[in-house]
Amino acid sequence: MRPFYSNASCEAADGRKRKSLLRIENMTTQTFTTHKKHSGKSMVWPMALCSLLSAAPSIAKAQSGGGMGGESPTVAQQTPLLGVVSSTQNPLQIATLHWYNANQTTSLPVGAAPTYMAFDGSDIWVTNLQANTVTKLRVSDGTNLGSFAVGSVPVGVAFDGSNIWVANEGDGTVTKLRASDGANLGSFRVGLDPIGVAFDGASVWVANEGSNTITKLDNNGNPLLIVAVGTGPIELAFDGTNMWVSNFGSNSVTKVRASNGAVLGTFPVGHGPHDLTFDGTNIWVTNEIDNTVTEIKASSGALVATHAVGSFAPQGIVYDGANIWVAITGSANVIKLRANDGAILGTFKVGASPVGVAFDGANVWVANQGANTVSKL
Repeated sequence: MRPFYSNASCEAADGRKRKSLLRIENMTTQTFTTHKKHSGKSMVWPMALCSLLSAAPSIAKAQSGGGMGGESPTVAQQTPLLGVVSSTQNPLQIATLHWYNANQTTSLPVGAAPTYMAFDGSDIWVTNLQANTVTKLRVSDGTNLGSFAVGSVPVGVAFDGSNIWVANEGDGTVTKLRASDGANLGSFRVGLDPIGVAFDGASVWVANEGSNTITKLDNNGNPLLIVAVGTGPIELAFDGTNMWVSNFGSNSVTKVRASNGAVLGTFPVGHGPHDLTFDGTNIWVTNEIDNTVTEIKASSGALVATHAVGSFAPQGIVYDGANIWVAITGSANVIKLRANDGAILGTFKVGASPVGVAFDGANVWVANQGANTVSKL
């Protein structure tokens, strides 16, 4: 994805003159200058969901104290059901162990201008664009486990199974940190303006916005391939076999075979494609200028659907196993779409200028660039 930049963000990049790719002019509250980040997981729904569906109405009645047919509530009906914390819970939330409403967020302070995030199996790593650091948060309780120095203007971040890789847009490098303790294992030069980072199971890929290329690195940071793609590549997503890159400047996505870097096709999407995620079958792309999300088949690149998501610059996107979550940078909201048909299931308030989103297997995390916080949904 390409992060949202405020004026302060631009000034923080050591005075380096940044090119502005997009001026969002249709925002009613303020004008945003954008300048420049993925994940998925399948899940099996329990057989008990049907029984939960039938039980939900009676659970709600029991919690509200109402009896059957207007009768006075019994002692059993007055007693709160163990584990049920809100009568508004629906069976899907119960089945996925979300024992809270999605808009009951936990907000956690991090560094200046948090932008993108990656999950390492136990902790969330957040890039702090203005602080030149990444922050490590324990997902279970949000405890801050430390902030670690990286390069200039850190943006994209990815986990390779052992290490955290951070794209430093300001100095054209990626930094490798040991996930267990944050130790700096080196910085490696890639192309100009590296933004997005992704791992394919063996190698790390970096999208170089200023070079119109993507770079494939081995575990030691050595370049294996440099592949030309579209104009202004900013974010990457892996579909299990191929690497997909969003070309912000050419309104397309490019599909690259991860094993050898062969370009398998370039496919049109909306205007200003930003971030991507894979749902096991299709690739979803946020279009920052169009205020839409494009859904295409990973097998062929054919268009499946285009989904409207408001009018305030969608950027980050992630798949949670059933739904697609989109950060709407100009509105301080995230939108939840049902993956099987794109229906909007809800809009949830987070912090100012949300950019990156990540999924930890149970919760969705949002980096609020304008609030210096992350929200846990």
